[in-house]
Parts: sequence; structure tokens; C-alpha cells
Amino acid sequence: MKIKILICILVFPVLFIFVGISNVCGQFSFETKSLRISISRSGEITSLAFLPYGKEYLSPGHGSVLLKIKVAGEWEIPLSAAFHAASESENSGILSLVFPKNNVRIMIKTEIRATHVVFELIKADPAEKIEMVQWGPYLTLINRNVGEIIGVSSDNDFALGLQVLNPKTLGGNPSSFEGFDPSGGSTAKMTVWGSNLQAYSIDRSKPRTISVWGNKFPDMPVLPIPGETVIGSKIALFGCPVNKVLETLGEIEVKEKLPHPVIDGVWEKIAMKSCRSYLIADYSEESVDELLNYTARAGLMTLYHMNAWESWGHYELNPEFFPHGNAGFKTCLDKAKSMNIRLGAHTLSNFINTNDPYVTPVPDKRLAKTGRAYLMQNIDEKATSVYVASPDYFNNQKEDWLQTCVIDSELITYTSITTDFPYVLVNCTRGAFGTKPSPHATGSYVEKLLDHPYKVFFPDFEMQQEIAVNLAKRFNETGLEQLDFDGLEGCLASGQGDYAMNMFTKAFYDNLDHPVLNGTSRMVPYYWHINTYCNWGEPWSGGFTESMQEYRIKNQALFEKNHIPHMLGWYLLTDSTTLEQMEWMLARAAGYDAGFAMATSLESLQKNPRTGELLDAIREWEFCRLNKLFPANLAAALKDPKTDFHLEKSGENTWNLYPLERMADPSTLRTTFKRGMPVTLTVVNEMMK
Repeated sequence: MKIKILICILVFPVLFIFVGISNVCGQFSFETKSLRISISRSGEITSLAFLPYGKEYLSPGHGSVLLKIKVAGEWEIPLSAAFHAASESENSGILSLVFPKNNVRIMIKTEIRATHVVFELIKADPAEKIEMVQWGPYLTLINRNVGEIIGVSSDNDFALGLQVLNPKTLGGNPSSFEGFDPSGGSTAKMTVWGSNLQAYSIDRSKPRTISVWGNKFPDMPVLPIPGETVIGSKIALFGCPVNKVLETLGEIEVKEKLPHPVIDGVWEKIAMKSCRSYLIADYSEESVDELLNYTARAGLMTLYHMNAWESWGHYELNPEFFPHGNAGFKTCLDKAKSMNIRLGAHTLSNFINTNDPYVTPVPDKRLAKTGRAYLMQNIDEKATSVYVASPDYFNNQKEDWLQTCVIDSELITYTSITTDFPYVLVNCTRGAFGTKPSPHATGSYVEKLLDHPYKVFFPDFEMQQEIAVNLAKRFNETGLEQLDFDGLEGCLASGQGDYAMNMFTKAFYDNLDHPVLNGTSRMVPYYWHINTYCNWGEPWSGGFTESMQEYRIKNQALFEKNHIPHMLGWYLLTDSTTLEQMEWMLARAAGYDAGFAMATSLESLQKNPRTGELLDAIREWEFCRLNKLFPANLAAALKDPKTDFHLEKSGENTWNLYPLERMADPSTLRTTFKRGMPVTLTVVNEMMK
């Protein structure tokens, strides 16, 4: 342990750098190669300094405590702090914080790494008092570039970051006892003075009644998760030169045993395949050969299935496409592997279809419920009116699509509930979704099931984890190598907020026996370490230029700030798609160095007379993009949705990129394109295979 007791005259400039902990000027300093974190004897952060430049980045005058606690709905900051060195190491120890108002003492284990400092809450006395803890917010002077999801703020030279180190530690500012951040990310948050870095953990070990899914389901009873307290909440703080951020994040993953997935031996955050484009088409045992040939001609990495599963929940293969089950799918996989193509399948994460065994013929008792009331009188198996003690939960018409309740092992649908006593569920359909109508006695629980506009149900937290394992097992059995966690926000149905999303994706990842590329409909900080890409943007509402284009472009800045591979979303190839439409999109992909998904069908590919030309264009544009052949000085023009380009192969290793001028033909009311002078692209050493 390097302990220093000094008279403090001058802090900067720093003449030498060491990694360790020191006690200087009545405060504790934790130093990595680049960052000094100083904490006062009252538990307040007093310095966040970039050591090589001797530059202070803590915003003065606002107060940044290391950790605060919430007890009985009120926040408390520490009054005093003390540090005790670990005898076996000069770079670790225990920092204790005292909260006198609630008579609570917190013990935090500290560890100094070369790149970062780890803070882990290892003990609280008494722990049962603490409802929530928050790390920070740590107020910085940096706001040039703020990665809200990953928790990194940077200027031209230096980056400060906060990493959550386990699923229970959530990035952001706790706005509710659910622990859901509707903003999409606030681990780092821009402010008028710079930015904040912040994280928190919630005690989930006790039964709670809270508003769930951003207040869609108010006053919902949420089951406890035994042992899931604030103990173990853990973060890393780091500082590094701005060009070392991604490298540092990778080192933190490895050192702290976070998920660190690789693709063909390369960390997926830097692997070129993380932003490779793919073809979406429902392949089958019968059609897979033809669709694989289309995929290969386009030079795409994956053939991806939208409807591979008989139902969501148990995730058994759909016999419509795979009548021979796993054996039939293995034949498809072997063919794909022989062509160096991956097979993928879409999911709706923890959504449960009404035909899934979790629902019918006997509904699982772990289906998520928004609340319940007592049955007020006996009913036989034919009754169409159900008397309940309270209208609460059954009258939430804004968030009620299947209008289903469960009594014992029977599902019952209804059309409405009366507004005055006696409260009656009217127009009931007994034995809904293949369950069995049966008599029920007064005093039985009538429980309202939580549902969704997609006409699905959801699991509670325990069953959610089981579904994640089901999904991993199916990927292991089939050898599938790519999916999207579409509907990941469905994990909010458990009442456990962003923590539930972390745990679902972690359970899937931990139970795989091979690497699986994965995208998502929603990103949260811990899941960033598992995620491969975010391919946001749907194709169903318009053509190439109209369908969510502004949203797609806006996402590129989000990806850049948060070190997420660039993707443009899904586009729809129909039987009438033209080359000009396709190249309009491909130019945007080249400008942003972004991949995409091309959604289509075997029928559309067969009917479009220009299919071969379209697939060839995809192949050539993608080859040039992935080999970094597009000149940097053309990036702005390639990004501009008002511009058009045509790429044409002119030799074995050369291409001509033509700017196009749109020309209106009054006689035909059609737009034609006039070619400008080309830019020649040349590859010297072929990198992509």
C-alpha cells in the first residue's frame, strides 16, 4: 500500500504517475495510469483528474458524493468516510461510509487496476433498511461527446467513464422503484456544466407494489427475488485518452469477467462481422437451397428467418418450415455452413403466444399478473358473468388487449367490467385459449394477466429466466448463429425494470455452447457487453427513402457515441424494387459504414426481373464498404439522402463510383439519372473473404 501523508501545496502539474492509493491532504486518492479519483473524509468526490496533462475534470461547486442511500423514500448522503488498507495488496482496501440519519454504515471494497478503479458495495449494516443506492452522480466538465448508454463522456483529449459491472447495477438515475430508464440511456448525461456519470441498484428482495413498464400498469404487485439486495452493486470508473476508449472498455470486460463475446476470435465490438448485412427470408427444408444461393450472390453473411418458431415461450421449431424438426434443420445448417453462411432466427424475447404450452391447456402459474381480486360468488363452468370484489386492474382499458383473467387453471376473457358495485366481468368466454372451463368457489383469486398489442402474455421474473434458457437450448440444438432480441422491453412485465433485461440476455448468453450474434430492440448498459449490433428501423411503412429514414440516420450518432457498430435497420426488397432505390440505400450504408438487413421473400426474389442485378449491387457495394474503399472526402455526399450514386465494377480489383443527377422527363413523368465523372476505387490487398 502506498500511503502518503503530505502537506498539500501544489496539486498540478504531476511529475510522475503511479498506480495505487494514497492519503494526501486529508483525502483518499485512487490512481490509475491516467486518472486520479480523490475522495474526502465526508465521502465526497473532490477530484477527477487526467494525470498526464494535470487537468481537472470534476465540475466544482455542485457536490459529487461517491454513494448515497435511499431509506423510507428519502435520500441520504454520507457524513464521514474512512479507508482501511488491505494487508495483502497496496492497491485494494475497504472504504467505509457512515450515514447518521438512518444509522447505516456501508463498506465498499476498492481495487485499483492499471486502467480503472473498482468500487463494490460488500456490506451494509443494517442492510434491510436500504431501498436503493446510487453511485454519484459524478459531475464532470466534459460535454463534447456524451455516450448516454455506455457511460462515457469525452472531449478532444480525454474520456471519463463509468461501467456497471454486474446486472444488478443499472446505469442512470433512478426515477422509480421499478428501475426502468425510459430515456433509453442516462449512465452519462449531458448537463449545462458538462455531464453526469451515474448508476444505481435497487433492493428487490422484498414484495413491492409499484407502477410497472413506465406506469402502464399502476400499483402492480411485484414478487420478491430472494437475496437480490443492494449488496454486490459494483462499478468501475476510468479515464483514458479519447482514442483509447474502446480498447479500455475491452480491458475492463476481460479484467472484471464481464461478457466478452468474440466472432471468429475477434472481440465483437471491433470485429468487421459485427456490422455485416444479412438477408431476411423464411427459409425451409424445401427452399433453403435457393435462398442460400441468393444470399451468397449478394455476398451477405446470414440468412435470417422471421417465423422459425411454432410459438414464443418454448421456442420449438415451426413444422410448417421444418417438418423433420431438428434433423431437417440440421440439413439446412450443413448446407449453409458449406457456403460459409450463417443461419439466424428472429425472436420476440420473452413474449408468450396464446398457443404455447405455458398458456394452454393448463396455464403456468408464473404468467405475469397486473393484480387480483376475490371472486364474490360461486360460478359453474357455464357462467358468463364473474363477480369480483374490486374493479382495480380489470378496468385498465388503455393497456388491455386480450382482456384475460385466470381463476385456478382456467383462462377467462371478458369484454368489460361494470363501473358500480357489484363489480362484474361481463360477456365472459369460459375456457379461453384451450383451457378447461370449471366451477370456482367464492373467495378464489381472479387474477388479471398482463398482455400486449401483439396479443401475447408475459412471464414473471422466474419464468422469464426459464424462457431465456429455453431459447439458448434451441440455439444449441439447431446451431443457429444469429438472432434479434426484438421486444426486449417485454422483460419489463416482470416489474424488475432494466435489471430484468440484463438478466434475460445474460441467461441466454451464459447457456449457449457457441457464439451467437445478437441485436436488440432496446439497449441497456450491462447488455452492451453481450450485444453485437442494434439494427433499428422498420421497412413496412414506406419505400427505401420514406420508411423511418430520419430515425435511421439519427441512430448513427447514437451508435457512434456509444461504441456500437453502425447499422441502418431493415429495408424491404419487393417484386418491384429498382436498382436506383437499392443504390440509394447502399450509398447511405457506405457513407455511415453501416450494415443493414434486407427483408424479402422467396416469391419476391423470384418475381422481380432485376433480382440478379439488385443482389450483385449489394455484393459490390458491401465489398467496397467492408474493405474501406470509399474515400473519406466522399463520406458527407454518401450520407446525404438528396444524393444518388451508381457503383460499377470496372476490373478485377477496381470499381467506378458515379455521382448521379436526377433528370425529370416531362413526357413520361419519370425520373432518369445522368452519370457524372466517376471516382475510381481500388483494392490492393483483398481483406474480406
